[in-house]
Amino acid sequence: MATSLLIAFIIFFIAQASAELPDEPTMAALKEELSVPEWSSPNSNYCSWRGVTCNQSTQLVEKLELSRLGLRGNISLISKLTSLQSLDLSSNSFHGSIPSSFGDLVELVYLDLSMNKFESSIPSSLGSIVSLKSLNLSNNLLTGQIPNSLKSLEKLEELQISGNSLGGYIPDWIGNFSELRLFSAYENRLSGGIPKNLGLFSKLRVLNLHSNNLNGVIPESIFSSGELEILVLTVNGLNGRIPESIGNCKWLSSVRIGNNRLVGRIPLSIGNASSLTYFEANDNLLSGEIPKEFAKCSNLTLLNLASNLLAGVVPLEFGDLKNLQELILSNNSLTGDIPKSLLKCRNLSKLDMSNNKLIGSLPINLCDTSRLQFLHLDRNAITGEIPHEIGNCVRLLELQLGSNLLSGTIPSEIGRIKNLQIALNLSFNQLYGPLPEELGKLDKLVSLDVSNNKLSGTIPMELKGMLSLIEVNFSNNELTGQIPIFGPFQNSPSSSFSGNRDLCGNPLNSSCGYLENEYEVDNHKVSYKIVLVVVGSGLTVFTTVSVIVILFMLREKQELSAKAAKATGDSASIPNPVIVAGNVFADSMKQAVDFDSVVKATYKDSNKLSNGTFSTVYKAIMPSGLVLYVKQLKSVDKTVVHYQNKMTRELERLGKLSHANLMRPIGYVIYEDVALLLHNHMPNGTLAQYLHETPQDEYKPDWPMRLSIAIGVAEGLAFLHQVATIHLDISSSNIFLDSQFNALIGEIEISKLLDPSKGTASISAVAGSFGYIPPGKYSLHYVFG
Repeated sequence: MATSLLIAFIIFFIAQASAELPDEPTMAALKEELSVPEWSSPNSNYCSWRGVTCNQSTQLVEKLELSRLGLRGNISLISKLTSLQSLDLSSNSFHGSIPSSFGDLVELVYLDLSMNKFESSIPSSLGSIVSLKSLNLSNNLLTGQIPNSLKSLEKLEELQISGNSLGGYIPDWIGNFSELRLFSAYENRLSGGIPKNLGLFSKLRVLNLHSNNLNGVIPESIFSSGELEILVLTVNGLNGRIPESIGNCKWLSSVRIGNNRLVGRIPLSIGNASSLTYFEANDNLLSGEIPKEFAKCSNLTLLNLASNLLAGVVPLEFGDLKNLQELILSNNSLTGDIPKSLLKCRNLSKLDMSNNKLIGSLPINLCDTSRLQFLHLDRNAITGEIPHEIGNCVRLLELQLGSNLLSGTIPSEIGRIKNLQIALNLSFNQLYGPLPEELGKLDKLVSLDVSNNKLSGTIPMELKGMLSLIEVNFSNNELTGQIPIFGPFQNSPSSSFSGNRDLCGNPLNSSCGYLENEYEVDNHKVSYKIVLVVVGSGLTVFTTVSVIVILFMLREKQELSAKAAKATGDSASIPNPVIVAGNVFADSMKQAVDFDSVVKATYKDSNKLSNGTFSTVYKAIMPSGLVLYVKQLKSVDKTVVHYQNKMTRELERLGKLSHANLMRPIGYVIYEDVALLLHNHMPNGTLAQYLHETPQDEYKPDWPMRLSIAIGVAEGLAFLHQVATIHLDISSSNIFLDSQFNALIGEIEISKLLDPSKGTASISAVAGSFGYIPPGKYSLHYVFG
């Protein structure tokens, strides 16, 4: 008897061991269909595969998390995994319709199909998944309307359908979801009104419906629970008033209701929203005075009420907003003086009160707000003189004072605002006197407008120091003399200098005629002095040109010899350089980096990887086997030696920056007057190479990968701006890809190391400015162009 039981147990054990796992056929078929990375092992248990989580006792698949893997193929097989509770297929390349068979996944709690290319309508069968708590179908190509079958999903806490082409109305039954915390349907074609019961039966925290065709009023119900934290309704056709109940939400941090047709006063109850950090209601029809109650929102960092019908004065109480960074009140009918209390806002970086009816004079201590970067006070009725203390605004990037009633002279202290980059506009005032030569110190300035004043005297030659200048306007003044020979001046239209009766020279059509007075000799004989000057000048020019030609020929011969040595790799023909300085910032890498090998790698053209505006990149293999990128800076000359300590300190600072999307320097080598920067090797090269040099038969990045790269670039740039570093050459050639195709921004050292006044690779060549890049250069098109 015992023997029989033992045999039976052994037979049962063998049968169990050889039996198929419950979801094995489905998972095997999915492996063939989707080609998921790391699913290639033929004998491994599918429960150990990447992104797969099984029930330990039943071995049934409960979670499938396969986001950001570039997957494509037929996913309808997944519907056979009937025990699935969580399915994440976001940020892949799936297309076609969402399988209606997904309605069979009745155990599903979490479903994320966002960031794909799913088309057609939302399948009504999804309404069968009554256990669903989170549904994310955002950023696809879905059309049609929100199906009524989804009203069965009464347990929904998060509903995200944004970034599609869905039309029709927002169904009223969404307001019946008692567990709803987040509803996001922005960037669709939804019309009609916001359901009046939305938020009435739930504790809604996030509502984002921007960029639709919605109309009607903002319902009181969304504020009724008092739990709302984020409200985004911008770019719709909403009308009516802002509900008084907005003050019920003490956790409300962000309100964006701009670009609508809202009317009436801003409710005084806004001061009860004590957590408010961001309030944007621009481009509406709001009227009345600005509530002083905003000052109760001590965390407020941005207040944008531009382009409304607001009147009255700017509340003095705004000076209590210690965290305020941006105050934008332009295009209203505000009156009174510029409140001196605003000068207490030490974190204020942008003050825009342009196009109002402000009077009074500019406060002397205007720039006591040490962080001020954008000052827009143009198109008002401000009087008095520009205070000399304006030179204390050392962080200003843009100064707009045009179209006021300012008088007096332009203070020379403006030349101390070395960071002024975007614009200096003093036009349409009553300024008189000469142009201060100190303006020539603004070597980063892009746009200068002093037109329509009463300025006199000549245009100073010192203005040729404005190396980044693109736009100028000196018109309608009383300027005299010759226009200095300076590229930005001669490249400007003549209208930029017109209206100055005694101004002459290019680009005006009037000749200065200095030589005519020299010809007033009897019978119009040429002055012998002119002859001597011309002959002397000719001899000087001939001698100078001859010397230059001889030196050029000698230099060309030397360069040809050096190039020949590089091409053959003949290091013996090139003298060993004397390494002046070198360092590796990471102690763990110091033994692996050999400075002599770094320098020798740059001698060989075969090691050259790319040639950019500011640097040439080489590949260097160390004796230890470590592979490095070596960046040889251009336009550095002798300043490397003279300012070596400053340069090395800056490199060490950049090397300490900690962000996943930055390509930081790991060290440097300086020999003679050459600077080499060391970086980790990026196995997938640059984004430009990956986009344009990958063979046609190889894999190219799909849109989810492109978006992932773009997000990485944006996050890296945002971090740079937080640490006061502006990238000067953002392009696909300066975006590097690591082994996982994560984006890293290169050339972050440029704005700190290169002097724009020296060398051939002028900073201005990037976009006409040193330190300023037009916003369009951060677009997806530019990065992926």
